[in-house]
Formats: sequence, C-alpha cells, structure tokens
Amino acid sequence: MTQLLDAVRPPAPEVPPTAALRAWLLRPAGPVTVALLVAVLLARAAHVAVVSARGGMDNAFVVHAGQVWLDGGAPYADRRFLYLPSAVLFAAGQAVLPAPVLRVAAPLACVALIVGGWWCAVRLFRMPARSRFAVLGLLGLVLFWTPAGHLVNLGNWTAVGALALPLALLLADRGRWDPVGVVLGLSVAVKPLLLPVLLLLVLARQWRALAWTVTVPLVLSLGTALVMPDPGGFFTRTLPFLLRGGDSLMRPYDSSLPAVLPRLGVPLALAVPLALAAAAAGVVCAWLRWRRADPGPARLADTAAMLMLASYLVSRPAYEHYLVVVVPLLVAGALESDSVTRSPWFWAALVPQVPQFAFPHLDASTRRAFKDAATLSVLALVLGVWCARSSRRRPAGPPAGSALP
Repeated sequence: MTQLLDAVRPPAPEVPPTAALRAWLLRPAGPVTVALLVAVLLARAAHVAVVSARGGMDNAFVVHAGQVWLDGGAPYADRRFLYLPSAVLFAAGQAVLPAPVLRVAAPLACVALIVGGWWCAVRLFRMPARSRFAVLGLLGLVLFWTPAGHLVNLGNWTAVGALALPLALLLADRGRWDPVGVVLGLSVAVKPLLLPVLLLLVLARQWRALAWTVTVPLVLSLGTALVMPDPGGFFTRTLPFLLRGGDSLMRPYDSSLPAVLPRLGVPLALAVPLALAAAAAGVVCAWLRWRRADPGPARLADTAAMLMLASYLVSRPAYEHYLVVVVPLLVAGALESDSVTRSPWFWAALVPQVPQFAFPHLDASTRRAFKDAATLSVLALVLGVWCARSSRRRPAGPPAGSALP
C-alpha cells in the first residue's frame, strides 16, 4: 500500500541550485566562522601596530600635520598634507594621543571603519548581518583582495569614506536625507574623497542634504582657518601640488588615467582629454542608471559607485585602496537579481588585485599602478555598461512608501 501511495504522489519540486545557494548563504554563520573573521581582522590590525609607530605611513603624515598645528606651526608647510583645513582638527585629535595608544588605536579604527562600511552595505541590501554571506564576504575581501589590506597597512583616511558612503546610502534608502548630508559633510571634512556623491544628491533633488554636505566641511574649515597659520597654503601649495600630480613618491602609485597613460607613451596633452571624456561618460552612465528609477537599493548603490569610479579615472592622485569605497558596496548586492556582480567581467577586473597575482614586469611596487589602472578602467567600463543598458522596462513609479523621487 505504501509503495502504491508513493507511486501516485506527485514528485517534490526541485529547488534550483541558485535558490539553494542563496538560502544557504542567508543562514546564520556558525561561531567558528565568526571567530575566524575576528581573528583575521585583529591579526591585520596587530601587524600594522607592530611595524608602524603611527598606525601606517599615510596616517603618520596627518598626525605630523596635527602636531605641527598644536605646536603653532602651519600644517600646509608639508605638501603631503592633502586635506581641507577642517581635517587638521581630526589630525590634532590623533596627535594628542600617546604614541603607544596611537600605534594600536589607528589600525583598529581603520579595521572598524571597513567593518562598519561592510555592515551598512549588507544592511542596505536587506541581508542579515550575521548571515554566512555577510561573514564570509568580509572574510573574502580581507584575505583575498589586496586593496583592503593596503588600506589598513597605510592607515589612510580613505577608510572614513569606506564607512560614510554605504552609511549615507543606507540612510537615503530609508528616506533620511538630512542625516545623509551630515554624514557626507563630515566625511568630506576629513577627506574630500566623496565629493562626487554630491551629484547623487543633485540627481535625487535633495537640496537640503546637499546644503548640509557643503555647509559642514565649509564651517569646520573656516573655523579652523581662523586659528591656523597660513591657511591659504591649501590654495598656494596643496592644490598646485595635486594638479602637478604630486611628487616622485606619489606618481608611481597613481592609477588615474592622466598618470598612467603618459607612462605608456601617450602624450599628457592627449591623456588628460581622454581621462576627462571617460569621466564624463561615467557621469552620463550614472545619470542613466538613476533615471531608470527601478525600485530597490541597487539604484542608489550603482549610481554612487559609478560616480566614484568616474572621478577615480581623472582625479590625481587615485590609488588602488580608493576602491575599498566602491567594491564592497557592489559586492554586498551580489545576491540581487540585477547586480553588476552577475557579470563575469566584474570579477575578472578584480583578479589583478588578488594577493600574489604576478604578471611579467609588473612585480615591482612602482609598476603596480598599471594593474591598478586596469582594474579601475575595467570596473568603470563594466559598471558603466550595466548602468546604461536600456533593455529593462522602467516601472510606472516608485514602490509605495519609497522616499526616492
């Protein structure tokens, strides 16, 4: 009788492999996996604390500038202090810390900012923060992606942007645009890396958020300038220094097109227009992506990432660790059906950034900018094509309750 019932019972529906994988990734990560992630993150910070007295080479520059200001000197006497006057306040905050505390706190803060940015990115895409996807994704980025490790090693303030951009997008997705402006404004006050995201606020017609983003660093910079010797040094020394492409220490690591193309034999007079044209095309692709107005957080993430990549193509300098602001944000949406990570070219672009990836004549650190420029250019191209595609139908309007225009 049992065999007869089994014969007439309809077969159980088969679960597609992709659905099964998604379900597995959304389950909570086990304690062993979480412990492994924590151990890897702490080991990365401990390594920097052991080898660097001031939490990384780049962090040492800003700490020195903060100490100069506290001693009554002019921070912009050092041309490598490449930030707005408002950043002196944050640099001074680090400079007053005892050296042993700074040595440990700086890399830990950098790791915490990267972790916080990843958490905001996965929450933007409604992924559980304790899921296997969240834990294994961050573990993969730290272990198998060079820019994340370099960012911690250098102690560069790009880590602030790595948190600020996904946090701002998470707030925007929830309709809290005024806090978006404050978050972006504070990030620009520390390091003006996220200035291209102002175009996102323009596209979204969020004028109050735009006002906050401009006002916060402006007020902090003006207030600091009043008590700073030679605040005009930002315009007379720093900006000309940047426009010339920095110095011999910076140029070999600059992956922007105006820096890399001349090293390949392209005249600078041609390299700059090519870079400007590529950046302008990226902005147009970002506008097309925003204009598509489909529901979901991918609209915010894709548009912001496209604007940032477009700026990297032309800005000087542009280092590979700047990608930490963009790539984790895109990877966090990997389980979305309309994610750019579904393109194999997205992952192909990241291959040169795998640790121990070797390519003839590019092993020297001063030549890795060619690999970095290849990653940046391919990522910008892939995301640009993804943003500009017009095959999908535009929805009639935003979903109910959406705060986006």
